Amino acid sequence: MVWTPEQTGAFLDFVATDRLYAMWHLIAFRGLRRGEACGQPWSETNLATHSLTVSAQLVQDGWDVETSEPKTDSGYRVVALDDDTVEVLEHHRKQQNADRAEWATAWVDTGLVFTQADGSWLHPGKVTDLFERLVAASGLPPIRLHDLRHGAATLMLTAGIDVKIVSDTLGHSDTRITRDIYQSVLPHVGKSAAEATAKLVPLQRKAEAEQAARKAAKKAKAKAKTSANAQAKSKKKAKTRQPKK
Repeated sequence: MVWTPEQTGAFLDFVATDRLYAMWHLIAFRGLRRGEACGQPWSETNLATHSLTVSAQLVQDGWDVETSEPKTDSGYRVVALDDDTVEVLEHHRKQQNADRAEWATAWVDTGLVFTQADGSWLHPGKVTDLFERLVAASGLPPIRLHDLRHGAATLMLTAGIDVKIVSDTLGHSDTRITRDIYQSVLPHVGKSAAEATAKLVPLQRKAEAEQAARKAAKKAKAKAKTSANAQAKSKKKAKTRQPKK
């Protein structure tokens, strides 16, 4: 299941004060995998250029966790960041710096963007558990954390982003994978593209018809306004003629 844009917005509003809000935001809008988000270092996150490079991830082997490179070449990728996401990450970094100062010498310097309160790495399994608890508390339909990534892809496709760009952003090795997973969304994207294309070609008869419709609507509005004014004047005149008691 994938949330609607409204449901995604409702969830992000609900978790706005959560310490890992920036992680939920990043996955929801840019579609990082859980392990990629947990393993993302600040050294590969360039807020000045509005981008981050995915070059590592935290993976589970049973309950044990280790740092690993992306499984495929396509997993190594540069992900563009929008202004809102950059602002969210900047706020997150300020909070992390405050935590670092508070923990002082006890701070664990992993260099990761998303950490525990003391700076140590996050266990991906515990991140999933936290996400599920937050979803349950929000009252929204239950989804997996991976579905939040699917939601990011759906948002991009619905916004009319080219499937190749979506595929590259998600780290898919082939656009066919993207098409296979999100085939239910693509017909709507295709229709939107068709509508946008049609609007690029000016048709005189269509323009004339639209102009005539606008004139008719304007005329009807003016007529209604004149009628309303006439009624108001009539009522006012009738009121002034009433005999005084």
